[in-house]
Amino acid sequence: MFFNINSNKMFFYFILIFSTLISISSNSWLGCWIGLEINLLSFIPLISNHKNLLSSEAALKYFLTQAIASINFLFSILIKMILLKNFEINNLISIMINSSLLMKMGSAPFHFWFPNIIEGLSWINCFILMTWQKISPMILLSYYMNNNFLMMIMIINVIVGVLGGINQTSLRKLMAFSSINNLGWMLISFMISENLWLFYLVMYSFLISILCFTLNLLNTYFINQLFIINMNSIIKISLFINFMSLGGLPPFLGFFPKWITINFLIMNKFYIISFIFIMMSLIMLFFYIRIIYSSIMFNYLKLKWFKFYLKNNSMLFINLFSMISLLGMIFSTFFFM
Repeated sequence: MFFNINSNKMFFYFILIFSTLISISSNSWLGCWIGLEINLLSFIPLISNHKNLLSSEAALKYFLTQAIASINFLFSILIKMILLKNFEINNLISIMINSSLLMKMGSAPFHFWFPNIIEGLSWINCFILMTWQKISPMILLSYYMNNNFLMMIMIINVIVGVLGGINQTSLRKLMAFSSINNLGWMLISFMISENLWLFYLVMYSFLISILCFTLNLLNTYFINQLFIINMNSIIKISLFINFMSLGGLPPFLGFFPKWITINFLIMNKFYIISFIFIMMSLIMLFFYIRIIYSSIMFNYLKLKWFKFYLKNNSMLFINLFSMISLLGMIFSTFFFM
């Protein structure tokens, strides 16, 4: 099962959801901080697994990095409350608050903990860390943005996401760097409009959920596992569709939010930024094509080590989501009048 839920896990999932809601609906900085802390303490029991040493290490690393970011955030908001009337120091405080929130969501250049922790997680926890855990820091970031600082961070994000993913053999680390790259896109869409950010986040969450679900069913964590498993050709095609969609290739659904974002950037004459973003997306597509190309080309069945069977209902889910991903752009044309 994708969700291996018992009553304890369910309790922590509920706290995880409600802590994010507490954080984003609070009317004071201190309330936001409390929401973030509850969120941190509810995610750690979901990560840790006594059977897996890597997950225990990941839980400890996650706690330490998030605690440091929380201390910075608390320190910054206390200084802001004390020096409320001093406008000269305001710029520095906004950079401090932004930095601590960016560290919480695993944005570059504070990203070094992110791939290491994802390497020790199960696919469901990877999915939560790459999607849901970004919501509250993102919304808190919108309350107190330093635009010039965030412009620089966005460009660093897309470049680091690409450079980090080039030599990766671990699929989880590859997804982590892909997430850092997409975070750059999310930040730029956030500066354009909150609705666009929400749309991008929903699309990204949908695409990453299909991939996490499929790779979890295949029990696959490294690229070379895709070569040695004797997979059904339909699974290969659906993996191809979803990887291309995540990369933002035009006929697929993942291109739609990127298209709208690039439209806004070009309308507002941010030509250099849009050029950098498009070029980095092309390199991300190169990684995905490399994975898929190899797994499709190695098709001589006598070389395969493992025969793999999937239940019919799992295949139905994968095929349905892949069809949505493939035909999504056709539906998206209705959005433009």
